[in-house]
Amino acid sequence: MSSSSAKLTARLTAGRLVYLTVHQPLGWIERSWREGGPVNQWITRRGQLAMIKAARRLPPVAAPASDATEVCFLTGRRFWYQTAFCLRSLSHHSGQSFTPVFLDDGSFDDALRAECLRLFPGAKIPSREETAARLEAALPIARFPALRGQRLTYLHLRKITDAHAGLHGWRLVLDSDMLFFRRPTALLDWCDAPASPIHMQDVQDAYGYPAETLAALAGHPIPQKVNVGVCGLRSDTIDWEKLEWWCARLLAKHGTSYYLEQALVALLFAGRQTVRLPAADYLLMPGETQCRSPQAVLHHYVAESKRGYFRHAWRHTGI
Repeated sequence: MSSSSAKLTARLTAGRLVYLTVHQPLGWIERSWREGGPVNQWITRRGQLAMIKAARRLPPVAAPASDATEVCFLTGRRFWYQTAFCLRSLSHHSGQSFTPVFLDDGSFDDALRAECLRLFPGAKIPSREETAARLEAALPIARFPALRGQRLTYLHLRKITDAHAGLHGWRLVLDSDMLFFRRPTALLDWCDAPASPIHMQDVQDAYGYPAETLAALAGHPIPQKVNVGVCGLRSDTIDWEKLEWWCARLLAKHGTSYYLEQALVALLFAGRQTVRLPAADYLLMPGETQCRSPQAVLHHYVAESKRGYFRHAWRHTGI
């Protein structure tokens, strides 16, 4: 080994040791503190495992009608049980069936495909080849390098690209980590006659980028508290050239962010009329009381609300 290679190996080894002995343990301690300590983590994990087992026993829904509303989910092996509970609770409390479109997060296999179709007959599960061909036709990588590159490493972006590129009409995309507890009248009314985009409301602006940068890119004030747990867009009206430019500028100026998808949707909504679902009924980050006795129409479980989700809330969907 050359002296330069030896020095590089030494630096990498030292860096790895620092990560393993300092940063990783500190991360575990911080997460444990946020989640209430080891005992609380164990209780939460036990509830999560019970939810995973219960998802395997869910009864199938009726096959959807030919004109049923399509509902898209980005999902895969790791999150399928959450997708199943979300969609099953939506169907149960709506009193109607939907045509699910399951977008592959890269982990779909034949066994998961079979389980999807068992529980939701008539579901659409585009293959990776089908999706790749559609994306290349609608968003060729030579013209859309930022969007195409980011969707490979930042999977949330597929809720925009894979759900809408090259398609027509209104499409509804839901996050998997949500549950319905009552009839979602406002959402169903939108599904029956969509006229403008629809979204949930966040507890605060969570866009991952400075407000000044976003406003300058949009040329309009950025709408407040957009949350894309529920997001309905008309696919054929999305300005992909503008979305590519926004994405490239954000990445060049500030780098990537966990909230990039939400920031791009907020940019799309800037200066436009949207349907904002009432925050009290379509509730982000429900507290312990709501999780034990849900009163809202829908819960979206983010951050600390995962504890109540796994321990209590999924047991109250009525399915």
